[in-house]
Amino acid sequence: MLVSIITDTHWSSRKSSRLFHDYFQLFYENIFFPTLEEYGITTVIHMGDAFDNRKSIDFWGLDWTRKVVMDPLSKYDVHMIVGNHDAFLKNSNKINSPELLLKEYPNIKVYSETTEVNIGGLDILFVPWINQENEQLTTDILTRSKSKIVMGHLELNGFEAHKGHIMEDGRDAKIFSKFQKVFSGHYHNRSDDGTVYYIGNPYEIYFNDVDETRGFVIFDTETLEHFYIDNPYKMHYNLYYDDTPNQLLNTSELENKIVRLIVRKKSRVKDFENFVEKLYRANVAELKIVENYSFIDEEQLEGSLESEDTFSLLQGFIDESESPLNKSVLKNILKQTYMEASELV
Repeated sequence: MLVSIITDTHWSSRKSSRLFHDYFQLFYENIFFPTLEEYGITTVIHMGDAFDNRKSIDFWGLDWTRKVVMDPLSKYDVHMIVGNHDAFLKNSNKINSPELLLKEYPNIKVYSETTEVNIGGLDILFVPWINQENEQLTTDILTRSKSKIVMGHLELNGFEAHKGHIMEDGRDAKIFSKFQKVFSGHYHNRSDDGTVYYIGNPYEIYFNDVDETRGFVIFDTETLEHFYIDNPYKMHYNLYYDDTPNQLLNTSELENKIVRLIVRKKSRVKDFENFVEKLYRANVAELKIVENYSFIDEEQLEGSLESEDTFSLLQGFIDESESPLNKSVLKNILKQTYMEASELV
């Protein structure tokens, strides 16, 4: 039996930006649901962080989620695991957005505690966000479990949490070594060690997602094999100007996209202005021009432009500091503080 696995959809993210949700909609209407139909899939497993804000919901974003995602999903059996963005409390999964907001959909089963579920004749252990309240019980269940497969929302060491940052302040992955395969949400980048598979989220949300492959997974409950379905749609683009003639610029994909133009060489101002004007005529949603980097070498330039969102900039500051404190611990504290601050805006 083939099932679909998706995670970290973050509905209502970017403050329910219409621009981003139009982009998300392309994935659901042109990739996700057509793929389910193509493979005859009837069961969908969501591994957490369905909604973005754990404390509130934007009504427009909720209406969009119902129309674009939940109503089309109503003919499928849906298993939804609670992630950290879904849980209202830091140390408990009992109050969570999927259970509160999706009651009208009887086809959806929400898992706020570790539970073994049989799907297609295969016992799968669902592990929601581990916190102070459920940590000991979850550990006990993992130790006793005879399941071959785990699906959860896990924060494990040794995997790329986001571009350029390997998690060092999470949980040891050794407790999962006895399982044949472990699928997880939480980290948005794809990575694996041959046992644990972080499948990544289905689409770009921030600029540090640029050029990263996104999508979802199809899993066979009989063979235990899986494969990725990639999302071909992009939101963020890096362009480079090196006295490049504007005639060589193909803008066909840039409408309503966020573009960062990195200037390596600009000898003729008028030619550069023509190049930029062509970008504006393409109706880009946002254009950021980065120049005046002649004082650093190319390797430093690429590192400095890796990401430009506030969280990444703050982490970069910690990396460059000479503080004797554990930088991974500082980054984790920063991450939690940043998330809480974002939810108050």
